[in-house]
Amino acid sequence: MYRVNEAGSSLIESCREIATNGVASAAIDVDTQAQFPESAIRSLADAGLLGLTLPAEVGGKGQTPSAFAAVVEELAQSCASTAMIYVMHIASTQAIAASSTFGNRDALLTDIAAGQHLTTLAFSERGSRSQFWAPVSRLEESADGGFVTSAQKSWVTSASYADSYVSSAQMPGAASPLESVLYLVDRKAEGVQIESGFDGLGLRGNDSSPVTLDNVNVPANRLLTELGAGAGMMLEVVLPWFSVGTAAMANGLCRAAVSATAGHLAASRFVHQDSALRDLPTLRARLAEMSLQTEQSRALLAHTAAAMEQPDEQTPLFVLQSRLAAIQAATDVTDLAMKACGGAAFSKQLGIERLFRDARAGWVMAPTADHLKEFVGRALTGLPLF
Repeated sequence: MYRVNEAGSSLIESCREIATNGVASAAIDVDTQAQFPESAIRSLADAGLLGLTLPAEVGGKGQTPSAFAAVVEELAQSCASTAMIYVMHIASTQAIAASSTFGNRDALLTDIAAGQHLTTLAFSERGSRSQFWAPVSRLEESADGGFVTSAQKSWVTSASYADSYVSSAQMPGAASPLESVLYLVDRKAEGVQIESGFDGLGLRGNDSSPVTLDNVNVPANRLLTELGAGAGMMLEVVLPWFSVGTAAMANGLCRAAVSATAGHLAASRFVHQDSALRDLPTLRARLAEMSLQTEQSRALLAHTAAAMEQPDEQTPLFVLQSRLAAIQAATDVTDLAMKACGGAAFSKQLGIERLFRDARAGWVMAPTADHLKEFVGRALTGLPLF
């Protein structure tokens, strides 16, 4: 499905083995106990997958959006919480790699590629909610030539486990939230407060917690963009990688739902009629629709990932559409899986109920489905996104 080179194919196979042999066996505990999948992330780090998309010059694997999508699909089929943590890490890593202002950038990227540093995004704020591109917090200049900031970040994946947060704020003296700047803050920096654990409907192991920044110092060499250039980095670097990753996660959930449903329909029987559930045309039709929506979404994402590698003026539109198609497919496909498998799905024995819950996260995760529809409509009619 995804066009990758020989090295990429080998990395995808390594991820498949990790997902099948380790991630899947821990997924139930990760979900029921809201447990961060430390062993899974350690396995990904040991395999060099935390540096999947970083250049070889810093020890990375130099892989493309296509390889990233394929790796995330493999993870999501076993544990969507693990996939979400990984997506946030890669999106943040791409922001760091794209920075021309961050001091000792290559040293940090080398640590990431070596599996010694996990990072994540800290964009959404209580005052701007799902409009992540419009931070209400602000950097203020300090006497030492650096900056200080306070913020209430509403959702930070891996909040208690990431080593750093790629965060956003308005620049000093900003006239608009779009006059923003991105910066890197260490999780253990003075003034960083993780407010509470995560207790959500789905993705229960991704440790997505509120984080307060209370007069946190931001040295000038920790800025990831020039002052006022934060929105550009968010929309041109972070959003495409985040969209590909979350779309792949949704597609992985779809693939898992199709596989579980097909297996259940083939194996479960009506003893008194000497027939299987698969003999019912209504259930076969539901499975067919599930497979169709899954493969349509995957095809669009494969096209989008390839377009990112050789971008043109249509690429941003494909990025938005691929995420929208995937999160819609995930909600539809997992809903059909629940209906097709009936009580077996409702009672959790097939794992479909977990897929159903995890799939709903994409719908409300910024940019939400409603935002994506608005962005696509504006792009198609020649209007600016904002």
